[in-house]
Amino acid sequence: MDCLVLKNTKNLDREEWLEARRYGLGGSDIGSICGLNKYKSPIAVYLDKVGELPSEEQQSEAAYWGTIIEDIIAKEFEVRTGKKVRRKNAILQHPKYPFMLANLDRVVVGEKAILECKTASAYLDSEWKNDKVPESYILQCQHYMAVTGYEKVYIAALIGGNKFVYKEILKDGELINYLIEIEKDFWKRVEDKNPPAMDGSEASSELLKKLYPGAVEGTEILLPYEASELIQKRNEVKVKIKELESEQSECENKLKNMLQSSEIGLIDNLKVTWKNVNANKFDSKSFEKDKPDLYKKYLKASNYRKFDVKEIGGK
Repeated sequence: MDCLVLKNTKNLDREEWLEARRYGLGGSDIGSICGLNKYKSPIAVYLDKVGELPSEEQQSEAAYWGTIIEDIIAKEFEVRTGKKVRRKNAILQHPKYPFMLANLDRVVVGEKAILECKTASAYLDSEWKNDKVPESYILQCQHYMAVTGYEKVYIAALIGGNKFVYKEILKDGELINYLIEIEKDFWKRVEDKNPPAMDGSEASSELLKKLYPGAVEGTEILLPYEASELIQKRNEVKVKIKELESEQSECENKLKNMLQSSEIGLIDNLKVTWKNVNANKFDSKSFEKDKPDLYKKYLKASNYRKFDVKEIGGK
């Protein structure tokens, strides 16, 4: 079955495009709902789809430059492969599962194939070594093949601004079936207004800061019964962390004792170092004492919420 066209995007502005994406799950959502995107958690995807995610005032730098450089990557792919690509100015929709959407970068002329264009930091070079492709992108590509029925995705990436690579990802029917089940379950949550559980990812921590940036001073509520279980678990985890940190420190101290005055120690294919470090630290207390007016002039106020758990009446 051929995929459907949900919306033509040729003359669509950014706000209209973002609104259209709420009709279902796109390729960039898949890594997030599978827990493979450190920048966006499953709960953030859910809130986005139900229209409760705080809107970003502007597009991020990474997303902006990714869009700008996309055309350059597509042209370089043509040069290196001899293949021709063209835009697909539409949000596509799975014919059987209407909540599965695809917004393709390019399609390859003369093939049932897609071109995905990516940019990556030089620090992420190892994720593209040899035949490797970041897992979230693999799922994105399989999602697009599920929606379109195409058999192949070429994924081209510019790494660190000066290294171009491209890989070929073939359709995996078993993985696609698995993704469809995950997406069906997730979309039912969206329809039933049943949010996924909050997780411990950094992405979720950042989301909570955006959702609830400030407390109403003096307000107090009764927490549900589950809060007791979470507090107990948190306390147990804190004890384990302290024990593990002590074990780590013990290992490091024993290694330092082996090194003694040596800077470097070698064992098998590993190198242990205990180096001299010279650092200049700004003495803010002395500066405040000697130059109080200047100190106040350059103070920058910051607001944040501090989390803590204490016994009532405790210090």
